[in-house]
Amino acid sequence: VQLQASGGGLVQPGGSLRLSCEASGNIGRINVMNWYRQAPGKQRELVAMIRRDGTSNYADSVKVRFTISRDNAKNTVDLRMDSLKPEDTAVYYCNAPDIITPWRNYWGEGTQVTVSS
Repeated sequence: VQLQASGGGLVQPGGSLRLSCEASGNIGRINVMNWYRQAPGKQRELVAMIRRDGTSNYADSVKVRFTISRDNAKNTVDLRMDSLKPEDTAVYYCNAPDIITPWRNYWGEGTQVTVSS
């Protein structure tokens, strides 16, 4: 499974961005798709997750402001980020655990999100 992330960039506080991740390869090996982020000097953290059936969960810090969505036909997952804050600045990563060997994770290349005036 390969994950290709896109989007990100520089935005002012209060602005919005959309990240997208496209999965390719043996898609049958993944169900849950996640977005993680890692800020400088901090550990990587789970931001949002979505299952194939569309149910989702969010980190408390992004609830209400971020929306994760998925298109199973296109094998894509998007992260819509609204009301962005400087503390949202981080490298964002698309992730999917393997359903057969769940200790194996697939990762996309990170995409930088910078929230600054």
